[in-house]
Amino acid sequence: MLVVIKKARKNLTERRLRILNREFFRLAEDVRKIKEHSIENLEYLIDTAVKNLEKNGFEVYFAKNVREGQKVVLDFFEDSSTVLKAKSMVSHELDLNSALSEKGIEVWETDLGELVIQMLNERPRHMTMPAIHIKAEEAFKVLGVQDFEGLKAKVRKLLREKLARADGGITGANVISSDGSLFIIENEGNARLVSALPEKVMTVTGVEKIVDSFSSAVKVSEVIWKSAGYYSPSYLNVISGISKSGDIEKRIIKGLHGPSKHAILFLDNGRMKARDSAFKETLYCVRCGACQFSCPSYEALNADWGTVYSGGIGAVWNYITGSESNPFYCLNCGACVETCPLRIDVPEMLRKLKMIKIGKIN
Repeated sequence: MLVVIKKARKNLTERRLRILNREFFRLAEDVRKIKEHSIENLEYLIDTAVKNLEKNGFEVYFAKNVREGQKVVLDFFEDSSTVLKAKSMVSHELDLNSALSEKGIEVWETDLGELVIQMLNERPRHMTMPAIHIKAEEAFKVLGVQDFEGLKAKVRKLLREKLARADGGITGANVISSDGSLFIIENEGNARLVSALPEKVMTVTGVEKIVDSFSSAVKVSEVIWKSAGYYSPSYLNVISGISKSGDIEKRIIKGLHGPSKHAILFLDNGRMKARDSAFKETLYCVRCGACQFSCPSYEALNADWGTVYSGGIGAVWNYITGSESNPFYCLNCGACVETCPLRIDVPEMLRKLKMIKIGKIN
């Protein structure tokens, strides 16, 4: 099994070496400053974002914890029968698949890795590559196919059938600008469909994803996809409100082709408290997943380090958000810091978390 992660690590390292240059590192420095400013002024940016998003036609909700978040989502999809999901770690933090299924709502993941994980009844083990520990043969078996061509055909047919009758959609967001736009980076194209075809769509995201402006959001997005090993993503979705048309007499008709309702749920769940703690830097994380690939412990454990979030940075995220957290696999080698585009000092945060765990500090 470890060979799967080793291959992924090797491939990402080679791709990043081809992509990352001086311009990238200058951009990453800018993004570090953007995140520092955004987290420092988060209350103001939340208020500004809510006003502008509502002005653009979104319904906006705020949840302090998982219980409140689940209630918002369940109330929103109360009359839905089938909900499709694009990749979202916050949706796992909220345990939405279980919550929706318990209410009799059919739930399907549409990201390929997430779909395989769902069918195997496992949890994602990486922020951008949830099925990082799964061999191709396992994916073929669970989908009932023989090769990658068969897999592609099976998934396209299955999910297009589900999309045709889905009345609900859930997405995440990579970044949200306080002037009222949300950004979703993807390569498969499923997030475009999930955010556009169902009658109702909800985007679930952490409050730390808000930045001060559209231009800042573009910079953050570029750092994410390049750090993840892509010159550019296949799709960069920017959604700035409900679909509309002014083709007839310049009168605006809303919800013409896209969803009639698009809501955004901002989740706190320990993030605001973390802002004033030794774990503040965690909120700068753009979730590119590069640090996980660089971690020797993560590889040795076959990515099985964590509950909701995985790896070293995942251990801190789990602690912040109230999940089981184990910082003791960290070797303090610093590879993650060197790999992180924002130079987040994960080992230092894990050192402090170890001290908390053994009762040395509060």
